[in-house]
Amino acid sequence: MNFIILIPVFNDFRSVSKLIEEIDINISDLNASFSLILVNDASTEQNILKTKNLNNIKSLKLINMRNNKGHARCIAAGLKHISENENFDYIIPMDGDGEDRPEEIRNFVQKIKDNPNNTIVGERVKRSESFIFKICYFFHKIITFTFTGKFIKFGNYTCLTKETVKKLIEDKATWSSFSGSLAKIEINLINSPSIRGSRYFGPSKMSFLNLIKHSLAIIAVFKTGVIFRSIAFYAIYLIIIAEYISLITAIPLAVIIIFGLIILKISGRENMNEFNNSLTNISDIDILK
Repeated sequence: MNFIILIPVFNDFRSVSKLIEEIDINISDLNASFSLILVNDASTEQNILKTKNLNNIKSLKLINMRNNKGHARCIAAGLKHISENENFDYIIPMDGDGEDRPEEIRNFVQKIKDNPNNTIVGERVKRSESFIFKICYFFHKIITFTFTGKFIKFGNYTCLTKETVKKLIEDKATWSSFSGSLAKIEINLINSPSIRGSRYFGPSKMSFLNLIKHSLAIIAVFKTGVIFRSIAFYAIYLIIIAEYISLITAIPLAVIIIFGLIILKISGRENMNEFNNSLTNISDIDILK
């Protein structure tokens, strides 16, 4: 089995260097071939990878992008590049900071052996962030479920079949939200327990504001259902307060309208033309092994 691990990176080469070494250790006794492709999202710091003794990783490439496009679009462009230029059976997208634990690659490999035609997702069973962030993340999942009917408990850390990759690069939503697109296009996902690890170096980049953006991007993938559910909530609430309408009781109505407009605005990020042309943003590719 040929696995390609896809890692987006922006100004975090110290963490990525450690991650690469940890991956090399953790795949040492797995009966499979592993290659790594890093997508450098136009980092402003010097992109020096400090790795040594990589005995188990078959190849290591660094794709350098001209313009910064963000985490989700790095993954999308990486999937497209791999699909068009590399030989693979499965792709494992993962974060480059240590929060996606390399020891769980073993679980993905075992799951894929038992379910070779199904994509595996790392279902978060434990997180390492602060209590307040965990509460916010819980509400993110509840709101997402309320408006989409999807209880999405996974992020980028997955093991994608070749067929799933094909679907992802043909879906414009992938350009905006990887997990939202995956939840939309695949029904029979296999869960693998995943513990959110701690960053190797520096603070987490998932701030409260970024969590809101992440949540809205996922919800926007299901914009048609969201609009219908919003209309239903609006109508039901209007019936309930019909006899007691005031400026205060009308606030939720205004919130629903504003929420719907925001979702429509964010859904505009799903640009298939930009996705199809994403590889033109590649400056050069460094072959490091």
